[in-house]
Amino acid sequence: MKTNSEDLVSIITPTYNASKYILDTVCSVQAQTHTNWEMIIVDDCSKDDTKDIIREVMKGDSRIKLIELVENAGPAHARNVAINASGGEYIAFLDSDDLWHPCKLERQLAFMRKHNSSFSYTAYRIMKEDGERTDVVFPTTPSLTYNNLLMNTAIGTLTVVLNKKKLGHFQMQLFRDCSEDYGLWLSILNKGVTAHGLNEELAVYRKCANSLSSNKIKSAKKTWNTYRKIEKKNIVASFWYLMNYSFHAVKKHSRTI
Repeated sequence: MKTNSEDLVSIITPTYNASKYILDTVCSVQAQTHTNWEMIIVDDCSKDDTKDIIREVMKGDSRIKLIELVENAGPAHARNVAINASGGEYIAFLDSDDLWHPCKLERQLAFMRKHNSSFSYTAYRIMKEDGERTDVVFPTTPSLTYNNLLMNTAIGTLTVVLNKKKLGHFQMQLFRDCSEDYGLWLSILNKGVTAHGLNEELAVYRKCANSLSSNKIKSAKKTWNTYRKIEKKNIVASFWYLMNYSFHAVKKHSRTI
């Protein structure tokens, strides 16, 4: 499965019972103006026809790969499997119900080259569960360091592109009661890396009724556990970071859809 090519982007997509949305997600990747990509979809034991839909679309596009797990292990494990199977210089994340704008990869790779960046993220729009796009757009900050990110919720996973060649090997830690993606961003920035924000709306996040962003208490618990279990912060520091994180999260999500 592995291949090596300059500017090849490995797109990491975990799936679980995603038949309702996965085709739209794949189509948004196929529409990219940057065509040098591989989409590695790791199915976490779906019980619906997700895998059948993926296999059908794979027939016409060899850039789409499917890995079928034999045991349900959660999205972080699925992402790690995809990362390990990736051959791209770049790693991008896209969940099975979200969408990209057609110029997303082209614009973001150009931005990363211009700024010699190994970690980038962009602005994104919120859409409702039925696909209706809202007026809510989350802009980016120009940059984030480790200390900035400890107190901020500015990075949308569906917007992140990482330069694997520059960063070296990375994995998400497997704590289901933590925010594994947030933990990965922190672990990368803790090495002295700065994340650079491209303030262009290049992705669309589907906000579903059962999504983590819709469950504030569960989200706060996961953030707290990230500080304690992944970042090994003491209780006082964790409380301080969580208060600041929550302030920014409330401010970010205060607009109703």
